[in-house]
Amino acid sequence: MSLWKQRAVGAEAPYFALGPFKVRLPFVHYRFEWPDYLQGLLMCAVDLAAISLMTELLGMPFEAALAIVLINGLFYLLHHLLGDPVVPGWITPAIPLLMMYVETFPEGEARVHALIAFQMMLGLFAMVLGASGVAKKVVQLIPSAMKAGVIMGAGLAAVAVVFKEGGRFETYPFTITIAVGIAFYLIFSKHFAALQDKHWLFAAIGKLGVFPIIVLAIVVAPLFSEAPWPEIEWGITQPDFVTMFTEYTLFGVGMPPWMMFVTAIPTVLAAYIVLFGDVLQSKAILDEADEVRQDEKIDYDPNRAHMIFGARNFGMSIIGPDVAMCGPLWAAMHVVIVERFKKGRKAMDSIFGGAGSFRWGTNTGLLLLPVVSLVEPILGIALALTLLIQGYVSVRIGIQEARSERDLGIAGVIAAILVVQGATWAFAAGVLLCFLIYGWRLAGPNEFKAKGEQDA
Repeated sequence: MSLWKQRAVGAEAPYFALGPFKVRLPFVHYRFEWPDYLQGLLMCAVDLAAISLMTELLGMPFEAALAIVLINGLFYLLHHLLGDPVVPGWITPAIPLLMMYVETFPEGEARVHALIAFQMMLGLFAMVLGASGVAKKVVQLIPSAMKAGVIMGAGLAAVAVVFKEGGRFETYPFTITIAVGIAFYLIFSKHFAALQDKHWLFAAIGKLGVFPIIVLAIVVAPLFSEAPWPEIEWGITQPDFVTMFTEYTLFGVGMPPWMMFVTAIPTVLAAYIVLFGDVLQSKAILDEADEVRQDEKIDYDPNRAHMIFGARNFGMSIIGPDVAMCGPLWAAMHVVIVERFKKGRKAMDSIFGGAGSFRWGTNTGLLLLPVVSLVEPILGIALALTLLIQGYVSVRIGIQEARSERDLGIAGVIAAILVVQGATWAFAAGVLLCFLIYGWRLAGPNEFKAKGEQDA
């Protein structure tokens, strides 16, 4: 029975209650949106970029890493199925922080243990905050200077990972230069934004996020002899779940030593500060959509979101630890889905239909060997592109978190230490600097606002 057809104007999409969750199934509680599904088939290429992270950091075979990507893909579905109207993704800004932490351990079992301990702690932390309803209060207790420093540091670390000695820029210098240049123009340029308002073709390109750049990289990299031409294979992908389970999970390497859980705490806190910004961004985007679409009430609950992405991280730490982690938002694609939702009920009946159909599409794409074999040669380039875009956004957001010039100074020091020495030293330096400069208050007045008022 198609309950979605019976939704009254101004009501929520149909669901059945399950504790704090609102369960919605395709075709029953929401209309399946084929345009978003087809887009998901193509955009699974971005999910596949996580494979290069795991092969590089853990020495994991390609097929075993693909198994983890597939499991994570299934977990993406939990958000819309349980009532969270977003397109979930990685915790992209925190990836460099996690890589820096895990690389302090020797490659092999110790690194796998470090990753398991980190992701398990992050998952438990998020679930507890969500279940208790105190997530927002915890972040408000952190001084703005420290939040700014961690977010800025995550952005700088993302750029450093690409340009460090032996990094991806040395392997793909021409392709990364061309791809990143065009990507920044398409995503951040005011000139291209104006073109999108004038012509449907530019608007269509803008809505595809980074996908056009990935297609461009598939062509450019072989032309500069930085990657081979893809050899298209037909059939269904063959992930290696056996190797993944026996060599890269609790079932093969056992439980990490308890000290690894202790040493992971600073990196967990840094990652949480970063991902909480995604939670706030999710709410802001959906609030804007709710004003435009008065025919559907959108219920976004940050505590419910915490429980879902916390459970994803905890689950992945047990059955498939993932360097990309399980985040609350894929910002670029969430915006694309919401923009189409704003066009009215005929374009997209429910926000759950758009977000859900897109993620059903990415899961289908991960199973199609032609798609996987097409993008396999440029996965490292796709990851570098993702990190550089995220680096730009994180530095910008980090600066906006600062409330004063003193905050900016402290944040700069924290960011630099985080890149060079990691989260533990960065947090210690941040606490010390905040205390020395602000005293017990750990935060100062909003000097930017005060100066603006004086100028006025």
